[in-house]
Amino acid sequence: MEEEQAKREWLRLPVVAAGAEYLVMGHLMRRNILTYKAPPGHEGYDLICIHPDPRHQPGPGEQAQVRVQVKSRYATDCDRGFPIKAASFDAFDFLIVVFLNIGMFYGRHDGSTGAQEPEFFTLPTAFIRAHHHAHHSWPKVRLRGMDAALAPFANETGFEQIAAALGVPRSRKVRG
Repeated sequence: MEEEQAKREWLRLPVVAAGAEYLVMGHLMRRNILTYKAPPGHEGYDLICIHPDPRHQPGPGEQAQVRVQVKSRYATDCDRGFPIKAASFDAFDFLIVVFLNIGMFYGRHDGSTGAQEPEFFTLPTAFIRAHHHAHHSWPKVRLRGMDAALAPFANETGFEQIAAALGVPRSRKVRG
């Protein structure tokens, strides 16, 4: 079995993988959360988020900064899992997993079909800890079949967790 996996050719798409971080940045900035990308290979987190008002003082229960780890899977038919080591749990505040859904790649699929809109799940470290499977050679979090449990963390609802942690109000036009 290990020999079979060693012979399997993995499709590496570094541009697509990097795009996941920029997609997350764009969505967070769309929500008026100032977001900076950490240097490539930075340990623990990929993005750092702060309040857009430079004079904002965090209130009770708010944070001055939020560290975000981004994980992505490009295949629409992926196993809905992603690798993560327990040693990194204290290095981020939220993990955003992005299912890029660029096409079907498993079995006889070559990626030319099955593209869908990307999905984002903003998961707090407590969720990651609770669903981490470390007893395998490749420690990971598995999300397959957890649609109901993931709903509060999906897309815009998930991004709101970061906005709340930073005290960033929703943008509103004041009418006079």
